[in-house]
Order: sequence, then structure tokens, then C-alpha cells
Amino acid sequence: MTEPIGLYRMIDANANRVREALRVLEDIARFAFDDGPLSRELKEFRHEFQGSLTGLDSARLLAARDTSGDVGTKIATDREMVRADTRAIAGAACGRLTEAMRSLEEAAKGVGAPDVSVRIESLRYRAYELERRVMLALPAGKGRQWGLCVLLTESLCTHLPWLEVACQAAAAGAACIQLREPELGDRELLSRAERLREALPRACDLIVNNRPDIAVLSGAQGVHLGQTDTPLERVREVVGSLLVGVSTSCMEEARRAALGGADYCGVGPMFATATKRKDRIAGPEYLREYLREPATASRPHLAIGGINLETIGELVQAGCRGIAVSSAVCGARKPGDVCRALMESLNSVTEGRPPARIP
Repeated sequence: MTEPIGLYRMIDANANRVREALRVLEDIARFAFDDGPLSRELKEFRHEFQGSLTGLDSARLLAARDTSGDVGTKIATDREMVRADTRAIAGAACGRLTEAMRSLEEAAKGVGAPDVSVRIESLRYRAYELERRVMLALPAGKGRQWGLCVLLTESLCTHLPWLEVACQAAAAGAACIQLREPELGDRELLSRAERLREALPRACDLIVNNRPDIAVLSGAQGVHLGQTDTPLERVREVVGSLLVGVSTSCMEEARRAALGGADYCGVGPMFATATKRKDRIAGPEYLREYLREPATASRPHLAIGGINLETIGELVQAGCRGIAVSSAVCGARKPGDVCRALMESLNSVTEGRPPARIP
């Protein structure tokens, strides 16, 4: 029996879709991520896919091609004409890749090529893993570049109760409060996170330090991880689409966090600080590196460590767009005034105006 020509057209069209999708993903890994290993893996996958078609009659496939007569070329939706960002481009390519491979797998069975079908099926499962890696390495679009994040620790709140400090900071324009209480028991930490979530205005995000479970249970916007905390990919299994930030002190850590899917990176320490002693001070030059590196430049950041009204000018001149502060705000008699001054400095130093002063 002669197989329907339509099946050969399906195979030809979907083979082209797979190759095109893999080329798009390979270019994203190469040019957007600057990720040599992933780019190489995608290239090798593309060549392996081509080899998986061995056994099909290539001349018959080409003869079956009828681009001008293909009714599908005239069907399009508005969404196909718009790609908001790199993530949207990658998402479309990933969808095209796996869908085309499934169609190929079925069509190969119909033309009596079960070996081809089996090889395509095996590659399709690998494609799902490649999709996971590529999409996690791209910002989900939920993270925003905060200007000021206050790291809230009760022991540093020497003049006002911790909740009052948080509320004054948020009222003054702090875009994020990160609850950092490593010594608290689980019940008290959850209670405190819930109280913060109720008290903070909607415009101020709440991040819980180190505890993905507390972040989920309290309704926080996300969780922040250190280098020795639970691995980012495992945390994603718990928090899903909540924001995940990662502390970094060098470009190797920053690249790993970005390619692993961190929504933002803590970058520091910028200067020496008594809050958290570090053996190595990364300094403003690290921030400059972070902002130059293709894999991290577009990823929101928070410079951290020893930042106050005297040191912030150097960071802004380095291109800083967001800072995280702790004792400078928590230990102030008027936390709101300090927050306003810091944010004014963040916006004014590059304009040639002198740093703000606390009234």
C-alpha cells in the first residue's frame, strides 16, 4: 500500500520546525546567556536530531514538500507577530520544538519507520529537560528592579519596634522588606512574616530570608537564598513562581544563579560591614562586572554591604540601580527619613547633585 503523501509532508514540515526551534534556542544560549556548554549541547542535539531521521527517504520528503500549496502558511494569529522579550521568544521555540517532535514521532509510525519514531521519542524526552534549563535561566518577568530593600532584623532595631521600622520604611518608599531572622523558631517566624504581609502596603514586596516554606505559607512574594542554602532548583519545587533571589560575591556565583533561574541577585559585599562579617570584600568593581556581563546585566540586582549615605555615591556612579540596607535603616531614630535620603541619593548622584542628608 502506498503511504499518504500527507504523512511525508508532515514529517518534512515538522523536521524543519525542530531544526529552526533548536537554532533559535542555540542562539539564545550563545548570545543572550553567553553560555558555552548549553549552546554546545543544543548544537549537538540539533545534529543528533538530524541523524535520528536516518531511514527516511529524503528525496521523497523533498518531493512531498509543497510550501506554496500549504494552507497553514496563510493561518496566523496576532500573538505570533509579537514577542515581548527573550523569554517569549524562547518559550515559543520550546513549544514549537516539543510539539513538532511529537507530530514527527506519530507520522514516522504511519510511514513504516518505527525505528525513527523510537529515536524521536527518546529525543523528545531530552527536549523537555532542555526546555526546563532554558526557561529557568530566563527571568519570569515577575521580578522588578527594586530601588531600596530593607533587611529587617529585630536585634538591629535599637530605637523602634521591628514592625514600626518596616512600616516607616515602606511608607517612605522602600520597595521591598526582607525578613532576616535566622534565630527565630518556625512559629514565631511565620507569625512575623504574616504580620508583615498584612501591615505592608501592596506596593512593597515581602521576601523571607532562607526559608522557602515560610515564604509560601505567609503569602510573601519570594525567598532569598545564600550560597550554602537549599539549591535554587530544589527551592523552585517548593515555591513555584514566587521570586527567588540569591546572594553572590563573584561573577562565577552570579552566572550560576542567573543561569539557574534566580529572579534577582544580591551583589556584595560592597563595603565592610559589622552586620555580617566577610573575609572578602567584593567592592564596587564586582557590581561593574555584574552589569557588563551578558548573562547578568538584565537581571535585577541589589548591592549590599556597608551601604549608607557616605558610600552610596560610589555605587550609583558604578551604575547601581538597587540597594539592600540593614543597620543604616533599622538602627535609625527616623527610619523613614533615612530611606528617603538613600533613595534621593540613588537618583541624584548621577545627575551631579550632592548626596542627600538626613534632616
